[in-house]
Amino acid sequence: MSSATPPIGTAMVLAAGLGKRMRPLTATRPKPLVEVAGKALLDHVLDRLRSAGIGKVVVNAHYLADALEAHLARKATDLDVRISDERALLLETGGGVAKALPLIDEDHFLIANSDNLWIDGPVDAIDLLASSWDDAAMDALLLLVPLARANCHSGMGDFHMDGVGRIARRRPSRVAPFVFTGVQIVSKRLFHDLPEGAFSFNLLWDRAIAEGRAFGLVHQGLWFDVGTPPAIARTESLLGLA
Repeated sequence: MSSATPPIGTAMVLAAGLGKRMRPLTATRPKPLVEVAGKALLDHVLDRLRSAGIGKVVVNAHYLADALEAHLARKATDLDVRISDERALLLETGGGVAKALPLIDEDHFLIANSDNLWIDGPVDAIDLLASSWDDAAMDALLLLVPLARANCHSGMGDFHMDGVGRIARRRPSRVAPFVFTGVQIVSKRLFHDLPEGAFSFNLLWDRAIAEGRAFGLVHQGLWFDVGTPPAIARTESLLGLA
């Protein structure tokens, strides 16, 4: 699918977290501005959005929000950036996206975490997601990576996936074969009957899973969970930059 006419018009980048696991690097800067391979994590994500032809970007901000906004003003002049201001209250992943919905024009849109770094495989990962989106069948389409290829990740996996791509949760005390990469396409249909204030996106995933409308797609390239300072050095080493 050509990125000249992007099927996804808007992306939301989740950038409001406190970055506690990345301390002490986040004592003076928000986690999305921590550098990996000579570039801020946020800029890695923005480059992937540019490659997919996405020009509208919503970024939520809470911790050290002024620094985040100043960085975007310098580094993202080619993008239509809208800030969803969470300075007054950190809303978690689900609440943060819900608050930002008035800034998003499309019925379905991309969401990307700002602390995961991915390298495209043979096909642009966002284009692959977009071309696989089936609005009649899906409310969420998650980019997943096999647990065995989840670099710098210490979890036990997140999801199982059946033959048509529907996902199910990892069972307690068991291992699941796929890890969520932090990249997904979702429909605004998910955002109904929401709780007040902060809540996790898990609430919305569980809703979509129960209705058989949550799907996964396997990422063909590299992926790194850059959540802690040691993960930075490990990621740079695996990329051949150390």
